[in-house]
Amino acid sequence: MTPHRDITEEEWQRVMPLLPELRPRSEMRGRPLANTRSVLNGVLWVMYSGATWSAMPRRYPSYQTCHRRFKAWHDEGVLKRVMAELFGAEGVALCETIETRMRKHLSRVEKAAARAQEGVPGLSSNTRNSPFSPATPGVPQSLSYRSVYRHTA
Repeated sequence: MTPHRDITEEEWQRVMPLLPELRPRSEMRGRPLANTRSVLNGVLWVMYSGATWSAMPRRYPSYQTCHRRFKAWHDEGVLKRVMAELFGAEGVALCETIETRMRKHLSRVEKAAARAQEGVPGLSSNTRNSPFSPATPGVPQSLSYRSVYRHTA
């Protein structure tokens, strides 16, 4: 792929129908919506550069706005379609690379469902087999973290 540049007018005309319509506010309160084209340019800048959202140049809307729309577009599959339209297979590959770097934050309900599926209420999978847990199966109590810490303190 080529180094990042803002999209041209012709590219904008191609991807504009792919982006979801944002409802204008019925009340005149709050900030006006940021320009979708400049938000897309900011999102593309972060994707190309690999920089953090907070490092975005000032010529783009706030990084919070760009990140919020990035997440919405990613979750709806819009971002992958836009990248395919703009850059073809290389754009889709970049999207897949970004997906592997994204952290998946689970909601409280999803965490509870995952624990229930594992069969241990109240313990996450990373603490159940930890050598520092107070009751690790198969490890004598004399070698537990608490007993070693208690005797060395």
